[in-house]
Amino acid sequence: MPPSPQGDERASRPPLLEIVVPAHNEERRLPGGLLQLCAKLARMPFPTSVIVVDNNSTDRTAEIVSGWPRGSVPVRLIQCATPGKGAAVKAGLLGTSAPFVGFCDADMATDLDAIDVALGLLLSGERVVIGSRAHGGSHVENRHSKVRELGAFGFRALAGALVRGVGDTQCGFKFFDGVLARETAARLRTPGFAFDVELLARCVERGSTVREIPVRWHDMPGSRFSPARHTLGIVLELGRIWLRLHGRPRPATAAHPAWEPPLDPVGYP
Repeated sequence: MPPSPQGDERASRPPLLEIVVPAHNEERRLPGGLLQLCAKLARMPFPTSVIVVDNNSTDRTAEIVSGWPRGSVPVRLIQCATPGKGAAVKAGLLGTSAPFVGFCDADMATDLDAIDVALGLLLSGERVVIGSRAHGGSHVENRHSKVRELGAFGFRALAGALVRGVGDTQCGFKFFDGVLARETAARLRTPGFAFDVELLARCVERGSTVREIPVRWHDMPGSRFSPARHTLGIVLELGRIWLRLHGRPRPATAAHPAWEPPLDPVGYP
């Protein structure tokens, strides 16, 4: 169906809100996720847009985004060659220009009605609003194994030392003041799973408070995370983040590049 004249006019105006969707080999889940997201954003009374960041996909992810039908919610593609969800989110946030920005996962595990709450808080002056499965008002459908739940508990304990007072740093649903997001993303150096911790810690470092909101979250099939393969790498990532935040800054050299590749390109649900 061709876009309506009203849709064309709305899509031509600068967006008030841009949402980044990082994607690595998401040809199966991305079409349904984009349909949900665009339908939600189309009901909002102001211009919005979506940025999908293709993170070295070897399937039809980029083709799906490039061929997405025009509508009232523009969808554009950014390519990110550096592996890791953190690298993709960084590229996406730096590609935004809207007053308010956010990112969510391609599987849309977080119910999108939370966008209304997040944006309302941003409009009222909050600068960082994140979905939290640890919030007392959240409804979480979790099918994780006991081993993975134990690993998540340990991760939260370590992350809590870096971002104090935040119960859930890893829910893939985060919204920001646009200027803050771009300034913080420019300093982000963690490309893998723990990038959320560094992103939030750097927002706090700049004087912002992290506001957690309740969400409806559904555990979606297809997770690539493996406790056996990824736990050590994640612990090392958290150690690197601590050193970046609390250690003495060192200049970027050939021996110590400013952007360190991940031990494993994890981070996608």
